[in-house]
Amino acid sequence: MKTKTVLVAGFTGSMGQKAVQLINESTDYQLTAVLAPQIPDTSAARTDYHLGEDVQIFNKISELTEIADIWVDFTTPQSVFENTQAALNLGMHPVIGTSGLKDEQISQLQTLAQDKHLGGIIAPNFGLSAVLLMKFAQEAAKYFPDAEIIEMHHEDKQDAPSGTALNTAKLMTKTRNPQAVRPSDSEELLDHVRGGDYQGIKIHSVRLPGYVAHEQVLFGGPGEALTIRQDSFDRGSFMQGVKVALDKVMTLDELIVGLEKII
Repeated sequence: MKTKTVLVAGFTGSMGQKAVQLINESTDYQLTAVLAPQIPDTSAARTDYHLGEDVQIFNKISELTEIADIWVDFTTPQSVFENTQAALNLGMHPVIGTSGLKDEQISQLQTLAQDKHLGGIIAPNFGLSAVLLMKFAQEAAKYFPDAEIIEMHHEDKQDAPSGTALNTAKLMTKTRNPQAVRPSDSEELLDHVRGGDYQGIKIHSVRLPGYVAHEQVLFGGPGEALTIRQDSFDRGSFMQGVKVALDKVMTLDELIVGLEKII
């Protein structure tokens, strides 16, 4: 089997470093390039981030060529759209773990992927427990339309709500009957204390030191309640999902959203 070549964008971050380690430890993949705009000294980066001499280091998208089969992205919400466009235009299959893409941006990227005849994956979460939480919440929403989502992340997370929480809400709206929701007359004594609102589903975001990635979905019904929760205590837990995405991405013929579609 031909070794698949991989570029990792955002290789200096916590998730990017885990992805580099995963690829380096695999016999199925070869790390050929990395990208991070804040790296002025490539020689120091090679040592600091354990990059082989054959790995090309870039700090500008404009410098890139068709140097890999797969583009793995763990960057920022501000850069992920441009990065994914670049990956597709350069003929690379994108595996996107960065949150922050808007619905209209995803639609544009899916059209571009179709034009380029490339498949890819946008994964709100690579943790298998989070993927299962989303599936379970979608099923539960059929029977419990009254629901709220609480997501908790580390203090450095740049976007709120998390992509996982937003995707959970989107999946729930596909099965939930909004007409059955019981109205609430609560008066907000503090602005936004009831959280954000996605089609009637309240979403609350917590950002605190000590947390990694956690989510719970609370459902309420007459005389009973249901809570579905997942916890990611270490970023290494996401790598099992990244490995699944790497294994499957080159077999796809479209840009899909959600790891649950390939497991």
